[in-house]
Amino acid sequence: MKTREGDLIETTEGLIFDVKGLVHPPKKTIAFIRYFPNERGKRKRKKRVYEKIYSLSKRYEWLKQHFPQYLVYDPYFDEVLCEVPDVAVKVYYKPVEKAASLRKAKNLGELEDKALEMATLLKNSANISWNDIGISGSILVDLLTTASDIDLIIYGTKNCSKVYSALKQLLEERRSPLKPYTIEDLGALFKFRSKDSSGNFKDFVKTESRKAMQGKFEQTDYFIRFVKDWDEIDEKYGDVQYKNLGCARIKATISVDSESIFTPCKYMLENVKVIEGQELQQISEISSFRGRFCEQARIGEAIVAQGKIEKVIDRRQNREYYRLLIGNKPSDFIVLA
Repeated sequence: MKTREGDLIETTEGLIFDVKGLVHPPKKTIAFIRYFPNERGKRKRKKRVYEKIYSLSKRYEWLKQHFPQYLVYDPYFDEVLCEVPDVAVKVYYKPVEKAASLRKAKNLGELEDKALEMATLLKNSANISWNDIGISGSILVDLLTTASDIDLIIYGTKNCSKVYSALKQLLEERRSPLKPYTIEDLGALFKFRSKDSSGNFKDFVKTESRKAMQGKFEQTDYFIRFVKDWDEIDEKYGDVQYKNLGCARIKATISVDSESIFTPCKYMLENVKVIEGQELQQISEISSFRGRFCEQARIGEAIVAQGKIEKVIDRRQNREYYRLLIGNKPSDFIVLA
């Protein structure tokens, strides 16, 4: 079965992974462990108790210790990734299907009700179909707690643009149930993110305070992920190869930000200067598979960023170029200069 960003999968061992990206190897899914059965966990589904793993580094460590067979070196991405074979998958969880089931349900919990209410508000405000919006995260796999947030997924470039515009308008309306983060909210978010990211609070506030994809809905945290639809994904596994060239810190200007809201996100660059790391030909873009780096900078803004330099070999266009990939390490960042 085809999988994409926002889906979750459950293996025969009862492990639950969240799917990353839009391009996957044949008969495998690139995904990160999210929940695993553990009697000391705080999440319960039926008779089974689960624990959640938060930071990316701890996810790799846990898999290496308990299920190393899922960690493999991928020659096209030139790094060790978690790739789950199709034969190991017991259940595929789809956000659109979850939203549909909640609409039919008679007795919803408080968080499920809020998630459905928010999804309905965005659907109606942006005039999109129920086929283009889904509910992901802990609600998708019935492992929510009282502290869980609302995770929504929007599919398709046009739909994403419409929802993003509606979202920004709703955040400006005084009586809207959607509210941007306050400075206190950002402080709590910074503390949480600091476990898996670097940077200072001042830089953090500059970027995070103006994001529409995150905030509060009726006092509950929300995060919205914008994902391209199936017919918009023109890359197949093996079409593009990435070569790891080590870490670097750069200064640049954002020349195109039209894909900054999507996961994966992308920023096109100009006036690039390498501050630390290998001097290369022009680095043309910054990319990330992590939602926290969406909406990070806007066209015309000067930025400083640190991450992994990759040589990109695109066989579809017979083209080679360089990019900075951020989000794999806690030391990675992109901030306004």
